[in-house]
Amino acid sequence: MSQITEMQKEYLQQLKDEETKELLENEELIQSFKLICKTKGINLTEEHISYIPTIGIVATYPSIVSQLCPDFTRDKEGLIDFAFLKNRFPSNLSVDGFFYSDKFMLMAHPYFRRGLSPKGNFAPRFVELFWNQNLPDINASISLDYNRVRINVDSSSYMELDTWYGAQFNSNISDIKDGVSKLIPPVHIDEFSRSFLFNDAHSLDIKWETKNGIKTFQAEEFKTEKWKVILMGKEYFPVRYLHAEFDIENNFFRHFDGAVHLYTENEYFQRRNSDFNYNAKNNFKIKSISEKLFKFNGNFPVESWIEFSSQFMTGNPLIIEYFEGKLPKQINDVLVAIAQ
Repeated sequence: MSQITEMQKEYLQQLKDEETKELLENEELIQSFKLICKTKGINLTEEHISYIPTIGIVATYPSIVSQLCPDFTRDKEGLIDFAFLKNRFPSNLSVDGFFYSDKFMLMAHPYFRRGLSPKGNFAPRFVELFWNQNLPDINASISLDYNRVRINVDSSSYMELDTWYGAQFNSNISDIKDGVSKLIPPVHIDEFSRSFLFNDAHSLDIKWETKNGIKTFQAEEFKTEKWKVILMGKEYFPVRYLHAEFDIENNFFRHFDGAVHLYTENEYFQRRNSDFNYNAKNNFKIKSISEKLFKFNGNFPVESWIEFSSQFMTGNPLIIEYFEGKLPKQINDVLVAIAQ
């Protein structure tokens, strides 16, 4: 144990040394950006500037994006039109998840990052899909990291090799029966296997409902209770959420959005151990805080909906099991070996 502790100490010191080195080497760039911010009424100090290995040199300040870009208009859900952002920040440089200006780079919301961590790399491959989508007749909107910008304007990025499995679901959406489903990892696996194979997934809740020719899809991904985030000094349990509306007559999704639902501890356990009909069955109603992350409106193809849904629930094979009727072979082979 002491050896591991020493290794951890050495690693943390290496990170500190790397940050000091990067900040010193980019001192001129940092001071130049501080002067730009000062003209906008933003007084940055050393505590507002940091180096994050997975991102770069970052300036963190409340609502800094709104002050640097006062012409931005968010919709009622806090999202910004994706086409507007691409036209507002045209650039020959390109890294998925970023918009380039001359002096700084905007970033997608930190909930798109691994573990929902502001210091994590973007979780593959949802951001890549979103940045490179070429879907006609679609209006796309996205949430940004409104409190941070990257100030080393270049095409450098932190590369992680990761693959996932695209769902091959081709069934007729109109034929899906209304109702709720709950998918869970096998009950016989231990905590380590759940973490390694299922990315700490506790369950995946699905609901379909049809009304006036529109078939509505909802999904909530519950992680184990060790996944937590802090918002305004309060602890919440984050749950990824998907919502879509399928036009039965025209055979396409007319609307598709994703968010993170934030539950208090009491709400989390009550909702996790129930299903989407919880509020209809109980006197105590749960109304989570919702942080909208993206939105598509228009003629959204079923195949694209499947791919984006799979990647939004990154690392969770339960979503693949739902679409394909079975877990990925690599996961199933390990589960068979564990059971023997």
